[in-house]
Amino acid sequence: MQAAKLRESLGHPVIDADGHWLEYGPVVVEAMRKIGGPTATQAVTTNGGRVGRSLRMTPEQRRRENVAQEAFWGAPTKNTRDRATAMMPRLLYERLDEFGIDFAILYPTMGLGLPRVNDRESRIAACSAFNTYCAELFDPLRDRVTPAAVIPMHEPEEAIAELEHAVGELGYKVVMLNSMIDRPVPAIEESNPSAAGLVRWFDMFGIDSAHDYDIVWEKCRELGVSPTFHRGSRGRAFRMSVSNFCYNHIGHFAAASEAVCKALFLGGVTRRFPDLNFAFLEGGVGFACLLYADLINHWEIRNRDALSFTDPGNLDLEVLDELVEKYGGTEMVDAVKERRSISTRNDANTIGGIEELDDYSRCEIATKRDFLDLFVERFYFGCEADDSSNAWAFNRRFNPLGAQIKALFGSDIGHFDVQDMAGVLPEAYELVEEEKITDRDFRRFVFENPVKFWGETNSNFFEGTRVADQASVLLSN
Repeated sequence: MQAAKLRESLGHPVIDADGHWLEYGPVVVEAMRKIGGPTATQAVTTNGGRVGRSLRMTPEQRRRENVAQEAFWGAPTKNTRDRATAMMPRLLYERLDEFGIDFAILYPTMGLGLPRVNDRESRIAACSAFNTYCAELFDPLRDRVTPAAVIPMHEPEEAIAELEHAVGELGYKVVMLNSMIDRPVPAIEESNPSAAGLVRWFDMFGIDSAHDYDIVWEKCRELGVSPTFHRGSRGRAFRMSVSNFCYNHIGHFAAASEAVCKALFLGGVTRRFPDLNFAFLEGGVGFACLLYADLINHWEIRNRDALSFTDPGNLDLEVLDELVEKYGGTEMVDAVKERRSISTRNDANTIGGIEELDDYSRCEIATKRDFLDLFVERFYFGCEADDSSNAWAFNRRFNPLGAQIKALFGSDIGHFDVQDMAGVLPEAYELVEEEKITDRDFRRFVFENPVKFWGETNSNFFEGTRVADQASVLLSN
């Protein structure tokens, strides 16, 4: 079914929660130079240089330096009009009806890497300059398209400063916060400074963070923006093939999203900010369904009360001695007598020196149904049209407590996995045609969930857009 015809038959708008545009390098670099000077420009060239360097190396060279195979031919070319559409937002704007899309949130491509630059000065300058450039570029298109601002997160203060600049001064409604901040390992930095850049740990904000990021979430709430995360884990740990890009690419967004989502949840962020929505993009919803179920399962066996089943202090040593004497044999009897330290309760040597034994303490969970408020209601997950696991989100029999995980339709137009921009919406609708989800589920996927994600945080988000009336009705119910 053609996208425009399908859209007409739906009876409700379609909101693209994660489209992309392809910045044209020479134009962006020149704009960055004019706005942010050489410091901002340096971040652009540094970020792009990593991929280019990998592609100029042979597999043997990459193996020697432990460098991952990057994507070659990473943008659509066979359909020249689609390629041009990805590069020029005005052309995309004109073709939205052809794609069956009423309103689109566009994320950058080159700009995705700017908040990841480790040099503080150039990172901050680049994000500020890029957001200034995009605000002006997209301003004439705001009734049907809105761009995402890129927000650095290495330190809470720089995130707050750019949130105030992008949202407060430039008028952005969508923000993409950097995640997976790679930081030097203190012991390595102290003992072998020259190797500090080679050994990193990843800060996920919610637990064990180098900083308290609650002031960032508070600023997001104050400004009325829902944090979105759009970062993968390609080229990290188990995604380090020197010769196979697909090996590195498959699952990398899901892995990174799971890490951040899990850290925010266990860090109690959704408990402390119950009116703030968070989205994790391009990783699909399959991992989210599994994570949701696994968090519940672990809570049932590792919550404060459940830990009594494994507390060494509850072991009846007299009964144990009797059973060992009867069934254990001489060697075990002697070994048990020698290791009477088993009776030591909460010894720091056996619990890693932690003070709070309940890993869910920050969540303040009283009953299993708290997971509905703390996870299901607050977390949204960006899904591409060709992902068959999208159906899991809506399967109440599959998900614990009869939950529907909140999936967001994301076209990913502009990137190599979209061979035909006009085919994205029909491809997503195939789940309905195959009776894996209902029309009601599809409405949630492409309209209701995006409206609630952004509209619950900012009731004026869709004001002045093509979908303003329908969004207002939905948010008022």
